[in-house]
Amino acid sequence: MTNSSLLEKLRGMTVVVADTGDIQAIEKYKPRDATTNPSLITAAAQMPQYQDIVDGTLAQARKTCGASAPVTQVVKLAADRLAISFGLKILEIVPGRVSTEVDARLSFDTTGTIAKAREIIAQYEAKGISRNRILIKIAATWEGIQAAAVLEKEGIHCNLTLLFGFHQAVACADAGVTLISPFVGRILDWYKKDTGRDSYPPAEDPGVLSVTSIFNYYKKFGYRTEVMGASFRNIGEIIELAGCDLLTIAPALLSELQSMQGDLPRRLDAGRAAQQQIDKIALDKAAFERMHAADRMASEKLAEGIAGFVAALEKLEQILAARAQA
Repeated sequence: MTNSSLLEKLRGMTVVVADTGDIQAIEKYKPRDATTNPSLITAAAQMPQYQDIVDGTLAQARKTCGASAPVTQVVKLAADRLAISFGLKILEIVPGRVSTEVDARLSFDTTGTIAKAREIIAQYEAKGISRNRILIKIAATWEGIQAAAVLEKEGIHCNLTLLFGFHQAVACADAGVTLISPFVGRILDWYKKDTGRDSYPPAEDPGVLSVTSIFNYYKKFGYRTEVMGASFRNIGEIIELAGCDLLTIAPALLSELQSMQGDLPRRLDAGRAAQQQIDKIALDKAAFERMHAADRMASEKLAEGIAGFVAALEKLEQILAARAQA
């Protein structure tokens, strides 16, 4: 490993996941898993090389709805299924799992989230894909976390996303979710804007510190929920989280890691975490809501993230509508 890239060294201690809907990028970097979200799927749907996937999904939606169905009905079904179409292609490449997101408009609807997640799993299983290869992505609202608790008991594994606050992480672990995705870069973005600072040293990066504290808490108390750092802004953040259970990294940063050599010490270690003095937190809905209201960063970034994913879905529906009527 002496002359290997930082990417290879990272893979020696952390599961590397591709944060993209770009199938060609996934083929290039060969991650174990891949994650998608509405913004990534909308971006991929506009790439010329994936128009066959878009057109095939539209054609299947039209067939399902019937020739006389209004375009709006066809588009709604196609938008629902497009992430699964990309997921199926991705699963032909990665040996592990793909994360597919529930409609962000259901982020505060526990019953609706459960129903949509079951529907997504049923569509994958109809194509011969085991539910063990799918992570259902759900926003880490209180309602989303409760939906995940139900789904996990059914063997439907969940990835709780848009996670910014420690209270969200604790609630996810208590609910027995498979994996969480704390958004390192978006936390940094908020602090830079709030403080007026241009940058933070990687070891003092607020997003890095947040993931480190969550990782240590989980390992201290033996939670099985995995921590997957996400939304990176720079290589320094990734280096500081070497040893995290998983890291989901965009293609540009994967390329940078692949081109770099040097030492990569393990920063996060379960054994060291177990020796730390950490207090356990008791959390119910009222405590969660109090902590969320008190955490200005988490409150603002969660609301902003949900709004952004909803906007991406609406843009995707507009793209599909234009294509369906072309």
